[in-house]
Amino acid sequence: MSSLKSLESEYPIIDSNFHKFCASHAIFTVEDFLLNDVYVLVAFAECQSNSKELKQGITQVLSIIDSLHPPWMNGVDLLTDAQRNKQVLSTGCEGLDLLLGGGLHEGQLTELVGPSSSGKTQVCLQAATTIAYKCRASVVFVDTCNSFSSRRIADFVDRLLNPSLKQAKHKTLERIMSNVSCHSVFDIFGLLDLLHRLEMKLKTQDIL
Repeated sequence: MSSLKSLESEYPIIDSNFHKFCASHAIFTVEDFLLNDVYVLVAFAECQSNSKELKQGITQVLSIIDSLHPPWMNGVDLLTDAQRNKQVLSTGCEGLDLLLGGGLHEGQLTELVGPSSSGKTQVCLQAATTIAYKCRASVVFVDTCNSFSSRRIADFVDRLLNPSLKQAKHKTLERIMSNVSCHSVFDIFGLLDLLHRLEMKLKTQDIL
């Protein structure tokens, strides 16, 4: 999250005095600002000799935050946007796709819950294979327990190919595996670091 100090060059009202005021309330980033009650913050500002400038700074930060977010949308607008603009990716399992309303939806987190050896990893491997094969898309597989299996990927590829294409299995498997990037992480710090690097790579349309 952006620090308030990074806004100073573009917005002069967010100056050193405003930073000191915010710091006195443990506010150093835009996220810190959002976690505070704005009305309480304004009340504290009114007690200062430079209250006018401080309140202008608060208004400026709120304006910046508002400009970075899309306008409010009602349920109908959200549904229409999802149907028109959001992609749905098949998991490769017809029954699961039906349950999920077509498959994995862009912008949504799909969680699989079940006891050990109930097939959660297999679903993920099948979805990764299907997306890499049918969509020719890049897939990042985050492996937290050494469960990734290239052999299972090969099995799923074998099921996807038509009998007439069996001879091309090796090339197809090679293409799919080049589209699937597996990263092993073993703690929350490794996971957060990977997600951060993935975000940076996606912004440049590059894959890890």
